Amino acid sequence: MDISLSHVDYRYQANTPFERLAIQDVSIEIPSGTYLAIIGHTGSGKSTVLQHLNALLIPSEGTVTIGDREIKAHQKNKDLRPVRQRVGIVFQFPEHQLFEETVEKDIIFGPMNFGVSEAEAKKRARIALKQVGLTEEILDKSPFDLSGGQMRRVAIAGVLAMDPDVIVLDEPTAGLDPRGRKEIMDMFYALHNERKLSTILVTHSMEDAARYADQIVIMQQGKVVKKGSPEEIFSAPQDLMQMGLDVPEVVRFQLKLEEKGNIKLEKIFLSIEQLSAAVAEQLRRGVTS
Repeated sequence: MDISLSHVDYRYQANTPFERLAIQDVSIEIPSGTYLAIIGHTGSGKSTVLQHLNALLIPSEGTVTIGDREIKAHQKNKDLRPVRQRVGIVFQFPEHQLFEETVEKDIIFGPMNFGVSEAEAKKRARIALKQVGLTEEILDKSPFDLSGGQMRRVAIAGVLAMDPDVIVLDEPTAGLDPRGRKEIMDMFYALHNERKLSTILVTHSMEDAARYADQIVIMQQGKVVKKGSPEEIFSAPQDLMQMGLDVPEVVRFQLKLEEKGNIKLEKIFLSIEQLSAAVAEQLRRGVTS
């Protein structure tokens, strides 16, 4: 399912003394099947954009198109439930949204709220649990008796059980250790490929943006300031640093290597394997020339 934002503004508390322009003239195209990362400082407008992707917010100006549904400023936008069913959002610390007596009841709550039968919802719950790496043995347990990592996976299973076409991830690894972060991000990447989902990742992690996304949007002070593939975005690391943004660790290592070794590689590499191979080839050429 394609999503696009066209010249979107959003004002919090509009027409009050506390009015604040959060995003301005934002245009983003997200073709079906894309893995898009949105990066930027806190307060850059990332989360405001995120909430337009399933009509939690309605634009103050501009148009948001979600599949075949147009959501326009200054118009009555009725019956947005189908849109919200097709776009699932995993917020930071999703385990804080768990509330039911059992894991099964928590997972089936969303689908049944959208009219799915109990039998179908329970079938989806079992499939979703497997997709997040958990077993059916925990279905009758209280979610609050699980480990923190298991609780997060149960909450994610509740989103997947809605059978969305698009999944939006708002810093989904917040609070996890490096191993837990990688496990969760690898899980989402596998789901992206297996279910042919469109995936939108809002993140501070340049490593995650470089490793998983095929397109990146950089936001600053409520505006989109740069778009492109990871290779295009990180090929100009100095530009990112001037914005006060970080670059992936492998890029920092390459820059130091080129400076200390007085060498210049053909391009910026986004994995240590690619960088190692390029350095080895450079050394081989130096020896044989």
